[in-house]
Amino acid sequence: MLIALTGFMGSGKTTVGKIVADALGCPFIDLDEQIVKKAGKSIPEIFAGQGEKEFRRLEKKALEETVDKYAENTAVLSLGGGTACIPGAADLLQEKTLCIYLQATLETILQHLEGQREGRPLAKGDLSQLLQERDPFYQKAAHICLDTDTLSPQEIADEIIIDCL
Repeated sequence: MLIALTGFMGSGKTTVGKIVADALGCPFIDLDEQIVKKAGKSIPEIFAGQGEKEFRRLEKKALEETVDKYAENTAVLSLGGGTACIPGAADLLQEKTLCIYLQATLETILQHLEGQREGRPLAKGDLSQLLQERDPFYQKAAHICLDTDTLSPQEIADEIIIDCL
């Protein structure tokens, strides 16, 4: 089973995903890293040179390939903050993964992103508005929503392993 973690940037998808994968003894896949590897460019370089539309095309292709590759195996996939918003992605996540939404308030997200907004092309805009726009997509893609505001990454991982699997 492919366990997909969705949520806004800074919600802990990568940190929690690595803990869960380690505990389960299975591969951890970061979708953003897959895109960078295939494109041979960083995400800011893709945004600057080819635009967000091209990045989303690459992201959807990477998602489809990863879902196909791990459909029969246990793995943990950390999605990009905008992955669930790509047309068709929420349906694919619903059908082919166990998708868990790491839901955090803007205040928590801003704390997590402190000093890390550089290199995140969409982190420079109105994050409140962006979070509000994306939340329905995260909700649609997810089988389970976890409120992560008061939990450490280890506690979130434990909740996933104990209560969700």
